[in-house]
Amino acid sequence: MITTVTARTQTEAPTKSLTADRVYPDINTLRKAIPKKCFESSALISLSYLLRDVVMISALGWAAITYIPAIPDFTLRTAAWIIYGFVQGLVCTGLWILGHEGGHGSFSQNKLLNDVAGFFCHSALMVPYFSWKFSHHRHHMYTGHMEKDMVFVPRTKAEHKQKKEATHSSLEYLEDTPIYQFATLVFHQVFGWMGYLIFNISAGKNSTQGNGVSKSHFDPSSVVFRRSEAPFILLSDIGLMTTASALYYLSTYVGTSTVLLAYLQPYVWVHHWLVAITYLHHTHVDVPHFDAENWTFVKGASATVDREFGWVGKHLFHGIIEFHVVHHLFPRIPFYYAEEATEAIKPILGDLYHRDDRSFLGQLWSCFTTLHCVDYDESKYGRGAMKWVTKKTE
Repeated sequence: MITTVTARTQTEAPTKSLTADRVYPDINTLRKAIPKKCFESSALISLSYLLRDVVMISALGWAAITYIPAIPDFTLRTAAWIIYGFVQGLVCTGLWILGHEGGHGSFSQNKLLNDVAGFFCHSALMVPYFSWKFSHHRHHMYTGHMEKDMVFVPRTKAEHKQKKEATHSSLEYLEDTPIYQFATLVFHQVFGWMGYLIFNISAGKNSTQGNGVSKSHFDPSSVVFRRSEAPFILLSDIGLMTTASALYYLSTYVGTSTVLLAYLQPYVWVHHWLVAITYLHHTHVDVPHFDAENWTFVKGASATVDREFGWVGKHLFHGIIEFHVVHHLFPRIPFYYAEEATEAIKPILGDLYHRDDRSFLGQLWSCFTTLHCVDYDESKYGRGAMKWVTKKTE
């Protein structure tokens, strides 16, 4: 039974908690509940999905380059490019997710094939595959850890208060207006992914591997990586240069503007979806984070949330939105078994399992505008738990 939480002020360092810690299921108990077949990835199934996505991307790209520039009416031509960019962005996000499978070793039983597939998928989307793979593995190792997680580590309530006190009063009032919130959300969605790759933004203060200046995913000497990983960072950069060269070569045939419209639009949409998906998996009023002293792997991995994105989520995004909790607990389960594995562990997790079927994009707005920091609340999730503070209670 959980006892009363000891009181803390906003600014004091956390003292030793007197709260009785909640008992979490151990990882082996959860593993045994999942059918063995769910851990058996199939190269044939994964390659069939990869072929499907590549065919769709190629067909959409060919049709756009061939037919849209020939549309005589400017308004109709512009509308066609916008529709193409949105649809191609959805399919390309699916390709990124298949590369994500390769990075986790769930694409197949063959490590080389996993990395070849991941390298191909991500390089084609101008993502440094091995750089992302290494930092993403650490995100999985330390999910929900307030100091070592690699993505979307929130401010504490004390840090948020200090930031507000340092903000000019006129800007503080502006922050509550819908137009300012919308503008910052657009900035977050369009530039957040590149901010992560270049500056390692939103990572925990102890998430790096050493001391240094660069935190770039493109720099082999970056403190994000170990020295032994440097050759793979360089290989990732070569993949990006190869894609950039191919795009330049294509532009000499169809024109720079056509290549920009055909590639840059979906590229920006992919960035949007990646940020939205990751942000909403780890940002929810009922999903905690944990301090360094009390964090455990199961605590952190279960502190994610499954959401719903309809047909697009299940068929183009390969279920990554709908079945993410089990993915954090067992990242080697391939996406096509994630639903079955989720159903197997839900009875064991009980109220530790989180799912929210409300509007995905609606929740993006709601979470972004109301959840800004976390504070200690050990009443449900045990020692060291930090829950989101809503805008009304800041």
